[in-house]
Amino acid sequence: MHIFLAGVMQGSRRDHLIDDQDYRNRIASALRAHVPDVQIIDPFARDPNSVEYSLEQARTAFLTNTAKAAEADALIAYLPTASMGTAIEMWTAYQAGAYILAVTPLMHNWVVKVTANAVLPDLPALLGEIASGHFTRRVSGHTPGS
Repeated sequence: MHIFLAGVMQGSRRDHLIDDQDYRNRIASALRAHVPDVQIIDPFARDPNSVEYSLEQARTAFLTNTAKAAEADALIAYLPTASMGTAIEMWTAYQAGAYILAVTPLMHNWVVKVTANAVLPDLPALLGEIASGHFTRRVSGHTPGS
């Protein structure tokens, strides 16, 4: 199972920094512990210094990561706040038929409403879904377009 970890990096920041990315490690650890043969696609792990990239490097990383989102069986979107990059990754994965799980309080956001197959309120709820096997069952039973 290929899982794409999408989530806020810079969000609406106006500075040259990245939000705390510890959620990625927590999600990846839970997936490795509870999802057999999982393959995790993590844009931050691929491009940890992306805020330092030139425009051409940023363009390449952006296009590569959105293409990887389209190749995934499922996308987990961690959105405590809005993220334009994550929204595009969600849309790309949605168009490719992936199962999308959003972890967000933004349940009325149109991108979340239109693309997500399920919405959870926070990280502890997601980690519980993964540990219980419910996440794996949802992805395995997913029919694109549903």
